[in-house]
Amino acid sequence: MKGRQLKVRIGYVAWIVGVVQFFAVHGIAESAWVKPYSWARNNISDLGNAHCALQPEPEPRYICSPEHGLMNASFIILGILLALGAAMTGGVMWRKNRAAAVARLLLAGSGVGFVLAGLAPADVNENQHALGALLVMAAGNIGLVLAGMGMAEPVHASLRWGTSLLGVTAITAFGLFLSRHYLGLGMGGMERVAAFPLLLWALAVGVHGLAGRARRANRDDAHAGSDPRPLPS
Repeated sequence: MKGRQLKVRIGYVAWIVGVVQFFAVHGIAESAWVKPYSWARNNISDLGNAHCALQPEPEPRYICSPEHGLMNASFIILGILLALGAAMTGGVMWRKNRAAAVARLLLAGSGVGFVLAGLAPADVNENQHALGALLVMAAGNIGLVLAGMGMAEPVHASLRWGTSLLGVTAITAFGLFLSRHYLGLGMGGMERVAAFPLLLWALAVGVHGLAGRARRANRDDAHAGSDPRPLPS
């Protein structure tokens, strides 16, 4: 039992560390740009492009990311930790049903997508990078929708419903992004609405899971301390 609890705790920590390091490195990489990086005008993957060049598609912009190596390493680390979390959290936060099994598989697939994107910057191997992005924003977001139906009772009901809502929002944003309907958010802004819900969910579930386990441990300790039975002589 303790071994399984440790395994789940590792999964939660993997999600938290993966997301936190990604946003930290994102900030470092964008701050290194001489021409200011824009969340509205630039894609996330622009931070990982290996060469300085004018990129005409899907929107014209000049890309020059001095910390592209660091950003691509962060993509890979994030992907590994997302997949690890999906694998390690089984048996506690997931129901034993098909929705949960498929959700975990798709969430792990999104991790593979981040790894592919990190290994192949968009200006080095566009096809592999696009496959990675598809796994993140299609497979990962479908996984979010199913996760809302596949998470077990220890996960708060509001978080379960919120998970499916996040997934639907992200899938809709991905469709708008592909069709170039940015609704005033810009290309980069709409891409973030499609990609970031998955990361925010993993962070929220990881923090919720660790906090819940800490509360249960404290409650168990309190019950043990109030045991009215006499101590053995």
